[in-house]
Amino acid sequence: MQKHFTPFIISILFFSSSVYSQQTATEKMDFEKYNPTSTLVVPEHHPHKAKFPFIDVHNHQWDVPNQDIARLFRDMDSLHMQVMINLSGKSYKETPGKVNGDFDVRDNSYLVQSIEKVKKTNATRLLFFTNLSFVDFGSKNWLSNTLAELEKDVKAGACGLKLYKDFGMGFKDEKGKIIAVDDSRLDAVWEKCGELHIPVIIHTADPKSFWDEEDEHNERWLELATHPDRKRSNTNPAPWDTLMKQQHHLFAKHPHTNFIAAHFGWYANNLQYLDSLLTAMPNMYVEFGAIIAEIGRQPKMASQFFAKFQNRILFGKDNWIPEEYHTYFRVLETNDEYFPYHKKYHAFWRMYGLGLPDEILKKVYYKNAIKIIPGIDKTKFPD
Repeated sequence: MQKHFTPFIISILFFSSSVYSQQTATEKMDFEKYNPTSTLVVPEHHPHKAKFPFIDVHNHQWDVPNQDIARLFRDMDSLHMQVMINLSGKSYKETPGKVNGDFDVRDNSYLVQSIEKVKKTNATRLLFFTNLSFVDFGSKNWLSNTLAELEKDVKAGACGLKLYKDFGMGFKDEKGKIIAVDDSRLDAVWEKCGELHIPVIIHTADPKSFWDEEDEHNERWLELATHPDRKRSNTNPAPWDTLMKQQHHLFAKHPHTNFIAAHFGWYANNLQYLDSLLTAMPNMYVEFGAIIAEIGRQPKMASQFFAKFQNRILFGKDNWIPEEYHTYFRVLETNDEYFPYHKKYHAFWRMYGLGLPDEILKKVYYKNAIKIIPGIDKTKFPD
């Protein structure tokens, strides 16, 4: 039977379709905006202070000589942070002065000024790692001057050496070639650190996802979309696996020097492999700056890892945003379930607390740092 639609019915259908289209357009939103409230009802804890005093071994304060140090210490007190390690002891791109046509040891006045500034308030709470400049690397006296510079900085009060990710990814030698992390021309530097009993913290590369295709399968797609400068490739500057192998080769070549792989060495999402590295290299330590979201999404595996390597894990945060530390305390201390990270573009997944026992917490919070970083006042921490 043939159906006939009256003009009235046709107009109703058209109007309904139009309204539906408008609603659909209105309801469209991007991934960053979509943030549904969980209906899950479970116990929640929101620790704003660490259970024990802790040492942050990975932080950056960029202008200490002009900084309000008393204010910084008050902010640290609010978190129960007893000691902060400032990895930015001095400029790492500074050109040394020339003497008789060759480069001389760099001026360390900024480092000295920073240390003297802190001494006026409380010199035991803000400690400094120094930094290397690779300007004119490969020149006749670069190595001898750098070794002298290291000794000079340690004598002034530096308690470690920090290498930024530019090392291995951007710094070049006198021939314009990128300096490999395990370049043999630097062997004497790492040996000198061992002799001076200072640890070396190295940030090599970035998350593997930054090298992967920027498509719907990439867990870091949102981060790359919002921070396009973080995208890497096998030719810019090198394959990710190559950079990682260089770092591990460096650690293995210098067993008498303690190395701290920043950001869990970018293997927080593969703790089984990180286990194999730590097992093979007793001089390797890790800190979890900026990767707590990886730890929090695998509570069973991470708890086992922390138990096994409780003597080799250090507390690190990276950038200084006090309220973000709350997420770290929640992951480490509580048994909470299914809670969010503080930056959605870093981690769109939910996390779970590890509920670490006190003895492991104490090691992660301060005992392990005291063991390998000189100059920390042990009397400020419980046994």
